[in-house]
Amino acid sequence: MAMKVEISITLRQRIIDHARSSQMEVCGLLLGEGGRITVVEQCANVSSAPATRFELDPAALIAAWRAARSGGHQVIGHYHSHPTGDSRPSPTDAADAAPDGAIWIIVGTNEVAAWRAVDRGALHGRFDPVDLVVAA
Repeated sequence: MAMKVEISITLRQRIIDHARSSQMEVCGLLLGEGGRITVVEQCANVSSAPATRFELDPAALIAAWRAARSGGHQVIGHYHSHPTGDSRPSPTDAADAAPDGAIWIIVGTNEVAAWRAVDRGALHGRFDPVDLVVAA
């Protein structure tokens, strides 16, 4: 049985709009609790090759972790786009991913999908699919 993650239609659309705003890969943080995304925070892609890779701005990630430790929303994962690809993690994504259980939402050319970074995952040995439940 696949894990489920809930996101509002508004937050899902915010991710899609961010992805469609650039020909480069975009990225951001997913904040919330457990299996529910309650905040989406856009971040700068600081990769040296943003057309094909993403790297979250470390300052934004550190600030989110600090806020979580102070009682703010928990960092449960992140999102990024594949402007000319599909919504499955690439082999590069798998090589860069830690098996920490983080949720990865990927916006492809025509779809959005969610994944969980795990040890010995079904895809590339690193990712298991996650059911993305869109709520009104």
